[in-house]
Amino acid sequence: MTLAACLIFHPCPKWVLLVRTGELWGFDIYRKVPKDLTQPTYTGAIISVCCCLFILFLFLSELTGFIATEIVARCLFFDQNARSKRDPVKSRRDEEGACSCALCGAQGGVSPSRVNELYVDDPDKESGGKIEVNLNISLPNLHCELVGLDIQDEMGRHEVGHIDNSMKVPLNNGDGCRFEGHFSINKVPGNFHVSTHSATAQPQNPDMTHIIHKLSFGDKLQVQNIHGAFNALGGADKLSSNPLASHDYILKIVPTVYEDMSGKQRYSYQYTVANKEYVAYSHTGRIIPAIWFRYDLSPITVKYTERRQPLYRFITSICAIIGGTFTVAGILDSCIFTASEAWKKIQLGKMQ
Repeated sequence: MTLAACLIFHPCPKWVLLVRTGELWGFDIYRKVPKDLTQPTYTGAIISVCCCLFILFLFLSELTGFIATEIVARCLFFDQNARSKRDPVKSRRDEEGACSCALCGAQGGVSPSRVNELYVDDPDKESGGKIEVNLNISLPNLHCELVGLDIQDEMGRHEVGHIDNSMKVPLNNGDGCRFEGHFSINKVPGNFHVSTHSATAQPQNPDMTHIIHKLSFGDKLQVQNIHGAFNALGGADKLSSNPLASHDYILKIVPTVYEDMSGKQRYSYQYTVANKEYVAYSHTGRIIPAIWFRYDLSPITVKYTERRQPLYRFITSICAIIGGTFTVAGILDSCIFTASEAWKKIQLGKMQ
């Protein structure tokens, strides 16, 4: 019975009829070769074993990359006035190149990605315009009762002798002091400085030599693949400097956002630093030295996004590995087999 007759007299689906009549086999693009018509060779066996080992190696490499997470860094532009304006309008631009940001491209183990969307944003809106600061500094030749922290900025804040969340630890049998403080600053240019300005009686020759153990802003990011400038001044040693000199540290604070796999964001700040040392004088004489930290916010925000390779990309890579390896191995085996057969014919004198 023909296929047309089956379609007329049998109301069953067409694919069932194709199977029954045997015409579905014509769609098979993977034609099978009878085993009796194949010829195994030692060369083919060696190539097959090497091919399988190579595929296994690449598969395990791709599987490791699929299981592991990667961190992608990109740059956003942050407008310091955007928080006060509350302007929801975002300016979008198409950019062909990656965002030029020194802190983006210099991270060890972090892959920079192209940014096709630039917009104005305040990454940490819930902070109320504040940045948390952690300072740990030792002054081995200055008594603790003389050490104080002063904070001032362009919003009119001027605080002398900040004592909240701070601690003074005597050093060298009371001759020195280690100051540890946790305080907040406004997101505007300003400074905070360690000095003797809050002391009841000013010393004649205050020694401002120091070691900075830690200076960080915002939350602490404990991520293995990010090695940024979150504590750029950590370990700064000024013990050999002029005891009567003031120290100026010029900080450029870069807002940093880290978003993990669950979408939770943590806000921290990196910073670059430049410093100078000088003895200041005025018309009344020498000015009392201090350790100044003058800061300003960068308009660029660095955002790290933790992500995992998509499943479809992993499957595509595996298919490419298997198909490509077998194809190249088949071509290599065919060339070797053809060459060996030709050599045998030459030896037997059958090759013209």
